[in-house]
Amino acid sequence: MDRLSIFGLVLAFVAILGGQLLEGGALATLYNGPALLIVLVGTLAAVMIQTPWHQFVRSFTMLKWVVFPPEYDVEERINTLLRWGHISRAEGFLPLENELDNEKDPLIRECLMLLIDGAEVEHIRETIETRIYFQRDEYGHSAKVYEAMGGYSPTLGILGAVLGLIQSMQYLDQPTQLGGGIATAFVATIYGVGFANLIYLPIHYKLRRQVFQTALYYEMILEGVLLINRGENPNSIERRLEAYKIAYAK
Repeated sequence: MDRLSIFGLVLAFVAILGGQLLEGGALATLYNGPALLIVLVGTLAAVMIQTPWHQFVRSFTMLKWVVFPPEYDVEERINTLLRWGHISRAEGFLPLENELDNEKDPLIRECLMLLIDGAEVEHIRETIETRIYFQRDEYGHSAKVYEAMGGYSPTLGILGAVLGLIQSMQYLDQPTQLGGGIATAFVATIYGVGFANLIYLPIHYKLRRQVFQTALYYEMILEGVLLINRGENPNSIERRLEAYKIAYAK
């Protein structure tokens, strides 16, 4: 669990609500149904128009990564690759078939099957790099849904503000009605800017980081498989993969 993300979100809202209370304002004044409808539904509608359905759906399934990011045991994976290296040097590639039952990840299984089939280094590289590229591209575009929401939200906030002011202009001779339109105008702006900078954009950057980490993990595996295919010494493989472990931890 990524506790820092939860703490950051809570802290952001505590700062805003606390500031409102310290200024003597009531928390109820920050709630406005029409403004919330304009900003939230309007932003959602905008991204639905621009985003393919499968990427739109995936963006919400990826949302759990903000709090529960994918966890990869890099140390254990390096040890697994070294074991493959020892087996292949001692017995050849065919005995690696016994390792298939231990691998559930489709991409890792494909790497292993290419090794077992005795595929050429360049064929393995091209095949797996293509898979990694398209996976990173698909998940990267899904993460960008939140970047788009961060761009649309302030604009919808301004739209809500303008609509609120238009409503206010109709009641210049009725002060009791005038206040409602002005409230919608200001609160819509708060919603638009607040949601963008406290929710959507931080989520985008967190997911983008997770997509990068996942791609890096698979690149490390590909590098290890290529070294095994070349018949490199396991000690040499370990030294090469240590660099990936350091980079992954950053």
